[in-house]
Amino acid sequence: MKINTALILCAGYGKRLQPLTLRTPKPLIKINNINLLENTIKLLEKFKISNIKINVYYLQDQIIDFISKHKLKSIIEVIKDGDKILDTGGGILNLIKSSNENDFLILNPDTIWNLNHLNTIQNMTEFYFEKKIKNLLMVVNKKKSFDNRFKGDFELNKNKLSKEKENNYIYTGCQIINRNLFNDIQIDSFSINKIWNNQIINKSLYGFESLDNFVHLTDLEIYKRLIKE
Repeated sequence: MKINTALILCAGYGKRLQPLTLRTPKPLIKINNINLLENTIKLLEKFKISNIKINVYYLQDQIIDFISKHKLKSIIEVIKDGDKILDTGGGILNLIKSSNENDFLILNPDTIWNLNHLNTIQNMTEFYFEKKIKNLLMVVNKKKSFDNRFKGDFELNKNKLSKEKENNYIYTGCQIINRNLFNDIQIDSFSINKIWNNQIINKSLYGFESLDNFVHLTDLEIYKRLIKE
């Protein structure tokens, strides 16, 4: 089995990168001569996912314009959040509603994805379908993070995620999720943490450890460090 559709979350304000994001949406900021969105799309194309859906809200016309003017191999559909930003969970749900698929690979473009992640995503996909689970988050030990200020989001034990007083694993911005997890959601705007926390309560939030270095465009400090390297 394989995943046919990927979602890229591009609706956020990118406030921690101001003033860069006052005029440019975060997904279009360039690192190493390529913007974050195109870098993410190219990774998905290498993974042989041809159907990509992108949600937009803040400075959305720039992202729509970029997609329309650049020759990309994938079939890309841009879906607007609407009159208000829907947050991560609401944005994902709105994208899912536009598809008949059951399982989705979701990427945040503010992680600097590289070809080393392809093998991890492939192994994640195999684990997801073999175990017949409904969610799987790619996490990394905080020791491998370029930004050493991260405190950690989860603890990982035998591919199960939990939240403890001290957490050593960071969510990388890559997850696989099944649409059925959203069946009981009755609100439009909400954080994906709502889904994750429900899964933790049921001891059903799964994690997959990446051994690759984690580089995330957190804020201006990290941006300045990255463009110097």
